[in-house]
Amino acid sequence: MGDQKRGHHSHEQRVQAEHADDFDEELEMELNDEGDDRMARLLGQVSFDGADPETQARHHYFKELFRLQSELVKLQDWVVDQKLKVVVLFEGRDAAGKGGVIKRITQRLNPRVCRVAALPAPNERERTQWYFQRYATHLPAAGEIVLFDRSWYNRAGVERVMGFCSENDVEEFFRSVPEFERMLVRSGIILIKYWFSITDDEQHFRFQMRIDDPIKQWKLSPMDLESRRRWEQYTKAKEEMLERTHIPEAPWWVVEAVDKKRSRLNCISHFLGQIAYREVERPPIVLPERVHNPDYVRQPLPKEWFVPNIY
Repeated sequence: MGDQKRGHHSHEQRVQAEHADDFDEELEMELNDEGDDRMARLLGQVSFDGADPETQARHHYFKELFRLQSELVKLQDWVVDQKLKVVVLFEGRDAAGKGGVIKRITQRLNPRVCRVAALPAPNERERTQWYFQRYATHLPAAGEIVLFDRSWYNRAGVERVMGFCSENDVEEFFRSVPEFERMLVRSGIILIKYWFSITDDEQHFRFQMRIDDPIKQWKLSPMDLESRRRWEQYTKAKEEMLERTHIPEAPWWVVEAVDKKRSRLNCISHFLGQIAYREVERPPIVLPERVHNPDYVRQPLPKEWFVPNIY
């Protein structure tokens, strides 16, 4: 499963597209704060007929993103109503866009229902445990969705390539992980696995953008930089991982991720299609009248407690 090729665009065009994506992310947040009705009016009342292809594409992206996020809310309600247990694994090279998709999935969901598990490197005690133990503690209860931003597949990727485990450890992982995942599925967990695929050229470009942007430099760890040097080793590790852990009970799904916006929409749409959900009918919500007690007097707070209004 090779990484897909990127179209021929000048460096300047790619940089401009990256900045536009950053701007659109801020716009997503603003529109999200406006609420569904406001977003529908904003997107429905503005005509983009005759606009340039890039503007039309961005309009289509926003429209589809908000539609899919509305469906995610319905899926969330169905998971709670049916007491489902859902696990989604997001794997891929550094800067492949996993975090961006996770952010769009969780953006409008209840964090008590849909949560993200992004585990740090294991500590000394965890390194002596059964390998899957620290991941198992994050598995969902009934009515929950857990999104793993990297997962137990660290052993087949970064740990193997960086020499943090032995080849015997890797071989044991490949023997164990199919059985582990079959156990999860037999227990009633819906397990979905995504691999985000980008090209060598695209990862280089995204790393360089992070280096050039002080706001994004925190995203580049020494491990990320070293992974850049070991691209071919990661490729070999990825190919073996996908081949040996693609099982009928929990197959891998490859997301073509060079185009960030397309990959987000494609992944969310596919995720929604993996669970046969229906809209859960809710009783109408009636806001109760506020109780006013005539003997209540609101006490003023000391001025020094307040954050200064400098804006």
